[in-house]
Amino acid sequence: MDKLRKQESIGRDISHLFRSIRNFMGRQLEPYGIGDAQFPFLMLLLHEDGISQERLATALKCDRATSARSISRLEHAGYVRRVVDPDDRRAYKVFLTELGQDMGHIMWSVSRDLNDMLLEGFTDEERLAFRSMIQRAGTNISKCNQSRKVTDD
Repeated sequence: MDKLRKQESIGRDISHLFRSIRNFMGRQLEPYGIGDAQFPFLMLLLHEDGISQERLATALKCDRATSARSISRLEHAGYVRRVVDPDDRRAYKVFLTELGQDMGHIMWSVSRDLNDMLLEGFTDEERLAFRSMIQRAGTNISKCNQSRKVTDD
């Protein structure tokens, strides 16, 4: 029974970690009019400016509606612009504006601060193991969700 209770708390612990990260990100980005949900979009665009809106959603593992809302918010704040894809008039490519590009150093700083805070006191081996375990857990739940999505439809 005690072992079962420890396993049940994993979801609660992950939820607490997720909420704490969002809270931290929100406080760091609020002065710039960026929400924590927009952070990964800007970071990906800093790596791959001009990618399609659909590719952003796929890469960030979110649905199209969530992606569209985040991009719209960034667009209204002046950080990105959407351009109709000349190869597919129904699709958009997303580009950083000059303001969005200028946010790069702030985004990298916030990311570094978050990682440093999360991994404080971890050895290099623990850091690698922690990241590996998080990635594996994410893959496990994604596989489960995909198999249920296919069978539930």
